[in-house]
Formats: sequence, structure tokens, C-alpha cells
Amino acid sequence: MEEMIKLKINGMPVEVKKGTKILQAAQMLHIDIPHLCYHPDQRVKARCRICSVEVIGKKRLLAACATECWDGMEVFTDTKVVRDTQRGILQLIMADHEENCLTCPRNGNCVLQQLCSRFNVLRPNLTHVSEAIPVKTTNPSLVHDPEKCVKCGRCIRVCKDVQGIEAIGFAGRSTGLKVTTPYGEEFNKTDCVLCGQCTVVCPVGALVEKDDTNRVLEAVFNPHKVVIVQTAPSVRVALGDAFGLPDGSIVTKKMVSALRMIGFDKVFDTNYGADLTITEEAEELIDRLKNNKKMPMTTSCCPAWVNFMEKHYPDEIAHLSSTKSPMSIFSAVAKTQYAKQENIAPENIFSVAIMPCIAKKYEAKRPELGRGGIADTDAVITTRGLIKLIKYIGIDFCNLPESEFDNPMGESTGAGAIFGATGGVMEAALRTAYEWMTGGKPMPTLEYLPVRGFDGIKEAQVEIAGHTLKIAVVHTLKNAAFIMDKIRSGQCEYDFIEVMACPGGCVGGGGQPVTTTFAVTKKRMKALYMIDRNSKLRKSHENPYLKKLYAEFLEKPGSEKAHQLLHTHYHAREKEFDFSK
Repeated sequence: MEEMIKLKINGMPVEVKKGTKILQAAQMLHIDIPHLCYHPDQRVKARCRICSVEVIGKKRLLAACATECWDGMEVFTDTKVVRDTQRGILQLIMADHEENCLTCPRNGNCVLQQLCSRFNVLRPNLTHVSEAIPVKTTNPSLVHDPEKCVKCGRCIRVCKDVQGIEAIGFAGRSTGLKVTTPYGEEFNKTDCVLCGQCTVVCPVGALVEKDDTNRVLEAVFNPHKVVIVQTAPSVRVALGDAFGLPDGSIVTKKMVSALRMIGFDKVFDTNYGADLTITEEAEELIDRLKNNKKMPMTTSCCPAWVNFMEKHYPDEIAHLSSTKSPMSIFSAVAKTQYAKQENIAPENIFSVAIMPCIAKKYEAKRPELGRGGIADTDAVITTRGLIKLIKYIGIDFCNLPESEFDNPMGESTGAGAIFGATGGVMEAALRTAYEWMTGGKPMPTLEYLPVRGFDGIKEAQVEIAGHTLKIAVVHTLKNAAFIMDKIRSGQCEYDFIEVMACPGGCVGGGGQPVTTTFAVTKKRMKALYMIDRNSKLRKSHENPYLKKLYAEFLEKPGSEKAHQLLHTHYHAREKEFDFSK
């Protein structure tokens, strides 16, 4: 039995577990203590002190995010000294902050902006001391604007504690303190893998994704382009967050309607590409097992994970599956078989991907993914980018009528939907691999629970046709490094490993709404499993349009033609990504 304590906040009594911080206790009373550096998924930093509160018996104000409650405590969050202190802190921050709110990517969705409005700090009365610092933009995914940084440390914590990368950190001291990369290098010259988790936790516009929405609109307005769009599974369970719907709401059909209203000629589903990825990946796994090829095989659909392997474990690249990601497989089919079927020149198709990930922007630029100088994916916009487009068009999203994806690349299975959750790729692959390895016998249960959940590393064994398949599911790159070190040292006995760079998988991706937390991510995971449970088809190889594609174009999974179109290769990199090609 946990010890409970009683206290009062603004005169209202509340009972909490021992160890509860004042900030959380206040939330139980629906009191929002302002905060900037605090994030529910990170260890306490107590840097900004905007959460300062007055506690009876204490001579100084205490940080509500870091101070544990005690029995009999009396807290006041709204006294004059508290308010004056919070306003003073905001004045100091704004004096060292670039004041271009109207043109900032986070305008209207910025914590600092909200706090200034809340405390009526509309015209800071301190001398502006911000120095002009160049914006870092030399990569396709990430923009770093140091002048907007509030030194909260959120980005540093997620990069170090969650991803284990440490591509950014504090430098300098006192008024010269700043968040920067080692030696001030551009991100493409550091250990950064472009996962984008820093953009999700940044409370202001200091770290944001590159915005390609204008490029997409230009293509939509171009009468000579056929503009098609694909949407990843995780987008449909996160998009509703921005329009007041409950976290994890499934808004697939409203999303399709919105995309048509934006002006896309065809609205397709990345889940179709996910089904293709599974059929090829399952065939590749069986081939490796039968022919004693490089094991264990690891998934390769997460671009930040692939970047991590190429930069940090270049000697282990052979473990990566050669199968392209669902996005890239979809785009390759769109620019070849679909273009031929519709009698459209590939160069006249503008292929847009809406992803929960900023690393996909880099993936689309990889020179390996295209033919004859024509890129397979022309533009990638994130969930946040789609939210921006919907608001730009002026769509009343919540009241939109529902509509269906276009075919042939709009048909998918439940297996494709669960790709967005950690463990989903593994579960989908097992459904197909088990059936193929047993000569058509389906898995005893399609919902393979050992690979589900939020644990950082999940392990299991599956008996298939007399073979014991040892599997592991990993999310976050810090956990991935632990597994890769075991492989490098020869201590790993796995056959198949799924890795997702972001917490919870793509549902917690670096391009998702900035309100994303672990708690929200878990709700999105449940939503994807609900989509799978309600699907008529739940195994990738049962997709009727895939069957037709193989029969008329690709011959069979793992064929030479399939390898030419649906597979790729990876290579060791120095720290610097080459974006010149």
C-alpha cells in the first residue's frame, strides 16, 4: 500500500501519493501551473523556473516541477510575488528570443507564445540582446534556429536519454549558454540520424522539420502534373489531435476527404506498400533461414534506424533487410506499374507521402530510390504539415463527410495498419512467414501478444515447421544500440529483429503533433490494433491487388523483377550525409 499525504493548493485540499511533485498534484485539481522546460516523459530539469510557486514556511519560491509534496503542505500558485516572478522570467527569455512570431513555423502552436499571452507579456520592456546566429538548414529534414532557443534542455534530454545519440548539448555559460551541436557543426556532420524527436519536444520554433507544403501546393496547382498522395498508418490515428478529437481517434475516412479537398488527384494508402514490404520481407527471411545467409535479419522500414546503422554500425549493415520501406515501395510501384497502367509518363507523376517522420524526407532524397534521374517520392510532408494544409484550405475537419481511398493502391490489410506500432512489423511478418513456412497453415492466433506493448526490448520464440525462430522487437535507438552491441560481440542468438527509432514506433514519430507524449502514443497504438481487428483481411499476402500485381507484373515475391523494384542497398557513411545528389 502506497503512503498517501494530504496538502492544500490555493486553499483546495488534495490527497496524493508520497513522492508526487507539486505540478502533478495541481493537475489533479485542474490547476495548470505554467511550465516550459518540464516534459512528462523526461526527468526533471528545473531550468526555466516559470513553474515557481509559494509554499507556506519557505522563504523562497520553489519549482513545482521538482518539489515533492509533503504532508500538511500549503501551496499558492497565484500570489503577486509568484505572478511577478513568472512575468519577469518571461521578460528575460523574450529579451534573448527572436521576435518574428508571425513568420515562425510554430506560430499559434508555441508554448512560449501561449505563456506570453497568458501573462500579458505583449511588449517586453527589457533591452533585446539576442545575437544573429545562422539557421542550420543543410539537410532535407531538420531546421535549427538557435535564436529561438529558450535553453530548456528538452531536446538534449530526448537525444541523450531516449535515443542515446547526443548530437546536441549545452555549450558556454551564463549569458553565453546555448544549445548547439559539437563544435557548432551542421547536423549532417554530426551523429544525428534525423529521427526528429527533438522537434516533437521543443516547446518553441528552435527545432522544426523542413516544410515542403508549398512545394506540394505548387504541384497541385500545376495542370501538367498528376499529383498522387499516400498516407502512413500512424497519421490517421494522430491527425485528429489537432482538431479537438480525443487522442488516438481513427480519422481515416475524414482524412481521405480532406486530401481530396486539398486537390490531390488520387488518394492512396501507404498500407498497400506495407503489405508489399511484408511479402518481400517474409520471403527474404525464409531465404536467409534456408540458405544460411547473414543472420539475424533486421527490419529496414524505419529511415532513422537505417541512418543509425550506416553511421554507427557500418560493419553490421549486412543484417539490414534489403526490402524497401512501405513509402518507397509504394512510390516505386506508382512510378512504374501504375504509371504504365494509367498511361502517364513517370515524370508527370508528382508523388507525395504524408508521414509521421521527418527522416522520411531524407529517405526520399536517397539516390538509390529512383530510376533514370526520376525520384520515386517527390515530396514528404509530416502529420504536422498535413495539419497546416488542412487549416490553410479552411476545412472544417471534424464535420467532413467520410470517403474511401482510391484503388488499386488503396486496398490494404490489418497487417499493414499495425506497421505504425512497435512490434507491428514483426507481427505482420510472422503472419505471412508462418503460413508460407508451414505450407499454408495459419498462425494459431493472428494477434501475437508477446511483441506488443511499450517495453523497450521484447523477446520471444516462435515454433514454425520444426524451426525455433528467435525474435526481438526494439524501439528507441538507445535500446537498438544495446542489441547491436550484442550482435557485434557475437552474443546475439536472434533470427529476426524489428527496430523502430521512435518511442512506440511511428505513432510516436518525429513528425507527429507536438502534443505527442508516451501516454498519447499508447492510445494511438491501441487504435491501430483496433483497425487491424476490424479489417476483413489481416494478412498481407491476402491483399487481392497485391496478388494481381505479382501475377501481372512482379511474377512472385523475391523474384528478380521484384528485387529490381522493391529492394535496395545500404552503405557505410561517415558522419556527413551527402545531399548533393
